Amino acid sequence: MGPPPIGQVPFHESLLLIAGRPGHGKTKLGLQLLLDAARAGRKALLFTLEFTELQAREHLSSMDTDEGNIPAHIEVLTSDQISVNYIVQHMLGLEPGTIAVIDYLQLLDQQRSKPMLSEQVKSLGEFAQRTGVILGFISQIDRSFETQGKRLPDLGDIRLPNFVDLGLFNKACFLHNGEAQLQDVA
Repeated sequence: MGPPPIGQVPFHESLLLIAGRPGHGKTKLGLQLLLDAARAGRKALLFTLEFTELQAREHLSSMDTDEGNIPAHIEVLTSDQISVNYIVQHMLGLEPGTIAVIDYLQLLDQQRSKPMLSEQVKSLGEFAQRTGVILGFISQIDRSFETQGKRLPDLGDIRLPNFVDLGLFNKACFLHNGEAQLQDVA
């Protein structure tokens, strides 16, 4: 099961959590959402604290099966300053339906000078609701998931070194062993 087509993600679904263990496709899914958005003529941005711009562009290009120049239409931001203020500053004035993926959730408050993770997610959720942008957050799953014998992870398996209210997210997509499940977060 893949992600919903980008045109079917309603504006009120403003915060999407994309979660999985390493190597199970969460980054690939996030990048695919950006490619789909760009193909649909939407503005698409990747905020990454993990990749260099060159690495991100190589990943996007390798996924572009149309061999068009779609990856060039995706803005890739790699600053160490990525946080709520940086994201909002770069997204102010963008059209509703703009898609941004943040790679990744747990790194947003890595520096002590940045606001707490819960404050950043809450502020980003409020910003998304006001502006109609859609934010996807790539998230790690705690390694203890692998010992629980469950088919797919769930909200209780999100790796949270620092507290964040996961109820702030509208949807979550959990990935494991080639399977994906999209669910409402309530």
